[in-house]
Amino acid sequence: MGHGIALTLAKAGQYVAITDPVAAARDSVAARIRQSMEAMSDDEAVIAKALKMIEVFNTTSGAVRAADVVFEAAPEKMALKQKIFAEVEEHAPDHCILASNTSVMPITEIMSGLRLKSRAVGTHWWNPPHLIPLVEVIKTEWTDPTIADTMFDLLSDAGKTPVMVEKDVPGFIGNRLQHALWREAVSLVENGICDAEAVDTVIKSSFGRRLAVLGPLENADLVGTDLTLDIHDNVLHDIDARQGPSPYLRQLVEDGRLGMKSGQGFRTWTEAEADTLRARVAIHLKKLDTIL
Repeated sequence: MGHGIALTLAKAGQYVAITDPVAAARDSVAARIRQSMEAMSDDEAVIAKALKMIEVFNTTSGAVRAADVVFEAAPEKMALKQKIFAEVEEHAPDHCILASNTSVMPITEIMSGLRLKSRAVGTHWWNPPHLIPLVEVIKTEWTDPTIADTMFDLLSDAGKTPVMVEKDVPGFIGNRLQHALWREAVSLVENGICDAEAVDTVIKSSFGRRLAVLGPLENADLVGTDLTLDIHDNVLHDIDARQGPSPYLRQLVEDGRLGMKSGQGFRTWTEAEADTLRARVAIHLKKLDTIL
């Protein structure tokens, strides 16, 4: 995530300072940025210009001492993120905006130990961050609205599609929507209604085809809120509403069926099949980025 965020901002003309506690990650970041930009079909001049805007530091203090904005992209571990922001706040200027990149963790808890809580926001970049347009900007109860607006404008200027999340709720907007779908998908398989391949086929071959240009509430208005209400009256009562993970999903994990990395999950995967799917997704995202 970090190198994708860095290259996005550098391409937009922002000076970017990078640090990582792992020396190998620092040493390889320029090569990873180049590889990602080449995959995006950026020419050598664009790549060279972006790389000139990026400087790698060995320490957090060196990277943040003159920063206007800090994006943290550490693993999803609460104590680690809190420790990082304590160090960042010790060395960054007081005007610096502090942003945590996380997909589900509560921003309020991450930032709870800060001295200047009003300058902190969440920024949920989607993976890969240099190809997925959306960034969710999450306010906490302490966030100064002008800070959130400044972050929103920075992301817009960098070519992203930001949305404002007014309340810090688990999963924000995107993951709440995505995992509501996943919960029902798991339930359909768990209850023997269809197999995993059928679920994926239905989504990819029907409403999934229009999701990029027609959001669910646009669709509801398109077909009519009256028809939407009729459908909900007939189907919502039967949709999975459990408050915790599916026992079927938990059993997959306990059995070591961890998906592509173990060769089995909801479906069975060879290494070649997994590589083919990853390549197909990358090509699709690249084509969408070109069209948009």
